[in-house]
Amino acid sequence: MTDGPDLFSSDSPGQGSPGPGVGGSSVGSGRALDPLAVRMRPRTISEVVGQDHLTFPGSPLVQLVEASGGDRAGASSVILWGPPGVGKTTLAHVISHAPGRTFVELSAITAGVKDVRQVIENARRERDMYQRTTVLFLDEIHRFSKAQQDALLPAVENRLVVLVAATTENPSFSVISPLLSRSLLLTLRPLDDAAVADLLDRAMTSERGLAGQFELAPAAKDFIVRIAGADARRSLTILEAAAGIAAAQAEFAEAAGGDSADADADADADADADADADADGDADDEADSEVEGEDSTDSDSETRAILITEAACAEASSETVLRYDKNGDQHYDVVSAFIKSIRGSDVDAALHYLARMIVAGEDPRFIARRVVISAAEDIGMADPQALPIAVAASTAVQNIGMPEGRIPLAEAVTYLAMAPKSNASYRALDAAIADVKNGFSGQVPTHLRDAHYPGAKELGHGEGYKYSHDHPHGVAAQEYLPETLRGKRYYEPTGNGMERSLGERLEMLQRLLRP
Repeated sequence: MTDGPDLFSSDSPGQGSPGPGVGGSSVGSGRALDPLAVRMRPRTISEVVGQDHLTFPGSPLVQLVEASGGDRAGASSVILWGPPGVGKTTLAHVISHAPGRTFVELSAITAGVKDVRQVIENARRERDMYQRTTVLFLDEIHRFSKAQQDALLPAVENRLVVLVAATTENPSFSVISPLLSRSLLLTLRPLDDAAVADLLDRAMTSERGLAGQFELAPAAKDFIVRIAGADARRSLTILEAAAGIAAAQAEFAEAAGGDSADADADADADADADADADADGDADDEADSEVEGEDSTDSDSETRAILITEAACAEASSETVLRYDKNGDQHYDVVSAFIKSIRGSDVDAALHYLARMIVAGEDPRFIARRVVISAAEDIGMADPQALPIAVAASTAVQNIGMPEGRIPLAEAVTYLAMAPKSNASYRALDAAIADVKNGFSGQVPTHLRDAHYPGAKELGHGEGYKYSHDHPHGVAAQEYLPETLRGKRYYEPTGNGMERSLGERLEMLQRLLRP
């Protein structure tokens, strides 16, 4: 029985001894235990795929990669913005490989100002004593507070470090302006299907990968490309797990086949014992032929690649992982589509995006807040019941949690999507706010001013005020707006839903107020 390939070793069969197999224990250096995605990480800019808009000859990124540690030309800070799995960490490592550079990596999740200052102090020592430039890779910089980001500014401005910061959030909102203005902003695009397929092909043949010991079925490759969601890291993780499954299945099948062959051999031996000498001779010749055939088969099995099937890939991935980063642009894209589907009265689309957020593990309280906002912003007075229903759903989510909380959310989303729509109220308020900000405010009419403090009446405050309840319909004919805004109309009801009747009442009120 042949050993399966060592999925956890970066050594190929041609470069060293074969690994202990999938079922054995992997020993060796730390690199030998690295996952496939780490072993296959590009080491040069030419190996980077899917980012041709950044890696063309002479591009700012290429210039930074090719610059030596002491070269002070070009960018001194880079912000890499893109979804997970597109190569942000990879590019940071590629940048650090230039001569005269030292690589230091920090995660904004665990690092603080003290850690940043320590790196800067070490960078100063590296520069002064060894003439080496420190490349500081700061992952998830959007998690750094303003004070933490401020601590980076002097080192970046003085080129004490080459800062390579990675973020999944829009840097315009998550990175302070002084740091953003001193940095080269590079937007990494999601990998297309061809780029992911290329990565899989490389991993299948590379000595750092599976070294040609496996064959990836076309349907299996298509499955990984589809399910990986443009995430290079995930595609290689699925491939590695599927290879392990395929190797284990091949080992089991080979063991089962060997047991069957042993049983057949025992039966043949019993039959040979009862045969005559000539038959024994013939049997010996035939047995020799069979042994040679078995040797040939064993030889073939030594070199035959193990097939990775679509079924193995499906088992490895277990389930489709949605492209949804709760702190990144995909988060905002799905939320945006969710709100716009409610506004557009497409109940099925709204429920689809609600499902995507729930499956991806979005905080249900966040979803509930968005539902409440949608009720107020997009349904408004066309259906005044929408807001209480949304608030009730939000309260239910707070009280009962998940997974039951999905039910009131679904009911609220269904109601909002099918409700008549109006944004007249909030548009009216925004118009009023704009007037106030632009100086169109004027003095509060004298008859509306507070008249309860001593001396107010001497100033004429409250004089001429008409108490509404003393008049027909509870409406008194008087001016309420400042004189400079008399006759101004902010609220313009639509003809949708209940707002149609509100519009009719508004016209009646206007006639009573200004007969």
